[in-house]
Amino acid sequence: MAELVFVGCYTGDAGNGTGITTFSRSATGELTEVATLPLESPSWLVRHPSLPVLYAVNETSSGAVTALSISPSGSLSVLGTLETGGAHPCHLAVTPDGRFLLCANYTGGSLAVFSLSSSGALESRTALAQHTGTGPDADRQEAAHVHMAVPSADGSVVSAVDLGTDEIRSYTLSSSGALELLAVSSLPPGTGPRQLVRRPGTDLAYVVGELAGTVVTVRETSPGAFSVVAVTASTLSPVTPNLVAHLELADARMYVSNRGPDCVTEFALDEAVAVADQPCGANPRHFALMDGTCYVAAQSEDAITAFTLTASGEAELKHYPTGSPTFVLPA
Repeated sequence: MAELVFVGCYTGDAGNGTGITTFSRSATGELTEVATLPLESPSWLVRHPSLPVLYAVNETSSGAVTALSISPSGSLSVLGTLETGGAHPCHLAVTPDGRFLLCANYTGGSLAVFSLSSSGALESRTALAQHTGTGPDADRQEAAHVHMAVPSADGSVVSAVDLGTDEIRSYTLSSSGALELLAVSSLPPGTGPRQLVRRPGTDLAYVVGELAGTVVTVRETSPGAFSVVAVTASTLSPVTPNLVAHLELADARMYVSNRGPDCVTEFALDEAVAVADQPCGANPRHFALMDGTCYVAAQSEDAITAFTLTASGEAELKHYPTGSPTFVLPA
């Protein structure tokens, strides 16, 4: 039976996409486009942990989030939309219990929380935490820019990565959806932190530095508080500038997408050593690992590119055309 893959994109003045495109993935890993739901710049997507509901940011100057139901056939229909309270939302996460949706407003520099109904529909915005501050990069760190919000395993703590201030600001999340500041952790100046991913079963996490072209290993010394352990280059390639985008962990390996070198870099996780760069098309953003294949949203390529994970980083690259893709979500 074919598997479904949802792809987010940029639309209008921001890109060449139309909305959320659904692909069918065959047993051999080939993608075939089956449908597109028009939607304004759905650049980040996330599934509800237990319900057939999908959430998409609308990354615009007004800022919104849209909930969509997923039919058994994979078609999408809009359940509702709410304003995020900040411009250009760029990341979403659902708490493990499915009660709250977290949203990072990039230009707005804020973290929003939405309550979800038992059916997964958006109910209301319950909190909006505004960040302030700057960093040494005058062009990109002139103000706070929240880029990701990560809930802890039990959902009680939310850690917000701020590209503009070189900080991870963590909050307690109450049962009513309120936020209270818990800890502020500083990263090396100019890092431009974009994403944070915890390593399961350890107290370690990894932060990609978009502006510095680095991966920062951090240790969670107490819930929501992080200290820097090590900093390494995010790719083997000397190409600059390099705007690091996305990070995934899988099977004692770490994979990082690099814009500029236009590659996905594989790391041996225990040694924190880069072992291979795989070319993946122009301007790679999010990617998904599925059954030994990496599917990359190559935004400026106007395509999803795909390659088999190999030790050499020299796999054949396949192209599946779609406008300005930014996100790849296996259904």
